[in-house]
Amino acid sequence: MVWLRSILYWLLVVIITPLFTLIAILILPLPPVTRNRIIRLWSVILLKWLHITCGLKFKVEGADHIPAGPLMIMCKHQSAWETMALQLIFPPQVWVMKRELLKMPFFGWALATTSPIAIDRGQRAQAQRQLMEQGKDRLAKGLWIVIFPEGTRIKPGERGQYKQGGARLALDLNVPIVPVAMNSGEFWPKNSFLKYPGEITVRVGAPIAVEGKKSLELIQEVEGWIEGQMTEITGRGPCFTVPK
Repeated sequence: MVWLRSILYWLLVVIITPLFTLIAILILPLPPVTRNRIIRLWSVILLKWLHITCGLKFKVEGADHIPAGPLMIMCKHQSAWETMALQLIFPPQVWVMKRELLKMPFFGWALATTSPIAIDRGQRAQAQRQLMEQGKDRLAKGLWIVIFPEGTRIKPGERGQYKQGGARLALDLNVPIVPVAMNSGEFWPKNSFLKYPGEITVRVGAPIAVEGKKSLELIQEVEGWIEGQMTEITGRGPCFTVPK
């Protein structure tokens, strides 16, 4: 049944993604926030379809911590699921990502129309300047900034290295950080075709102020909050295995 349900989910992905790519290109003349609100319908549809076909839903704890913004989000990254769900949980946003993602057929092309901050990880100095310049621009346009501080998807129960780039950006922009923990990888594993039934837990923390802090101190505070929450919500899904 898991295979059949997952096939039904992916059928809709294949059908509507090219359509939304075309829509995203056609609405390029609109302001970024307006484009974001229209394109997010792709995520709304797919998350509802995911619930119907695969029995996978989610709950958000701490939504009252989300201020008017725009601010920066630092989120645990276990799955592709959160790239959709964050669009429903938070106001219009852009992601800091590796430039290669924009080359993906249809999905990457549509992603390029959302004004992401796509960086070349091989050019660290240039990437930091780009983060600063484009970060200021996106905030000024009313868009939140999403960063996955571990830089890649991490298996449930494991912890990646929290990088200071996002903390330096928050300090440069003088913008608070909203930390987010979630256990999505226990239901939608990394690079997995299969999606498993259950309920993903998303926890949103109170904004972390940046004033008077160093980048290392700031990222350690973010890491401490996220990983502290992960110890409480890890182990609830069918795909969790105890790390060796």
